[in-house]
Amino acid sequence: GGIDLSVGSVLALATIVGGMIITNENLSPGTAILLSVLGSALTGCLCGVFNGVVCERWKIHSFIVTLGMLNIARGAALQISNSRTISEFPDAFNDVGAATIFGVPVIFLIALAVVLAGRFILARTVFGRMIYAIGNNEEAVRLSGHDPSVYKVVAFIVCGGMVGVAAIIYMMRLNIASPILGVGFELNAIAAVVIGGTSMSGGKGSMIGTLLGASIMGVLNNGLLLLGMGDFARQMVTGLIIVVAVIIDKYRAQAFLRSSYELAPAPPREEPHLRDTGPGPRV
Repeated sequence: GGIDLSVGSVLALATIVGGMIITNENLSPGTAILLSVLGSALTGCLCGVFNGVVCERWKIHSFIVTLGMLNIARGAALQISNSRTISEFPDAFNDVGAATIFGVPVIFLIALAVVLAGRFILARTVFGRMIYAIGNNEEAVRLSGHDPSVYKVVAFIVCGGMVGVAAIIYMMRLNIASPILGVGFELNAIAAVVIGGTSMSGGKGSMIGTLLGASIMGVLNNGLLLLGMGDFARQMVTGLIIVVAVIIDKYRAQAFLRSSYELAPAPPREEPHLRDTGPGPRV
């Protein structure tokens, strides 16, 4: 299975790109908002293209490539923003972030729509089924006539695009774009998907499970904050949760393999009188 450790830094870079566009005085508010959304999403997609192409072209593990992108994106965000926070967004943009529909925040509805779309793609499309198949057995997918590299690159691009969407949501919530936004989000993202049932070895997971995992992490972080625990202590707890969840996933996979082996039908035994003993009379 692949992993993307650059999501926090790409989030910061996407907010800076979107923030610089939306605060451009030469653009009308409507045009600025539209270009800001497109710019943030495109920034995330381009980072995903880099991650996917480098991983598949030179067969480098995604852990190493995305770790490099983590530093590239963070440095780019600091460089183009001169290490400054961008604020004073148009009122129309801030109003969308604060709007509600029947008491439900629009931001939550956007996130829910993304989750439902992802669930449909994974469960009902060829692309989604191929992603699961590659996670289970990449060589089998290759032997079936499909190129796993294409699907893996697209998966990185989709991941980057979703980070761009998350950047817009954060800009709506916080009304700022900051080059230091998203520090440590990598651990939270990993913890959320692992708690939600995604296997670190690939081939298993769901969008609904990830949503539940993210909700659990949010409740846990808020609870620890109310208990007076600082950032360092909360990072320790998050790291511990990841380790425990991976151990549980490993034992669960081993138990599944054992049960599959025990339930597998035994090979039929050949009756002695049916054995081929060569030429001659048979009984």
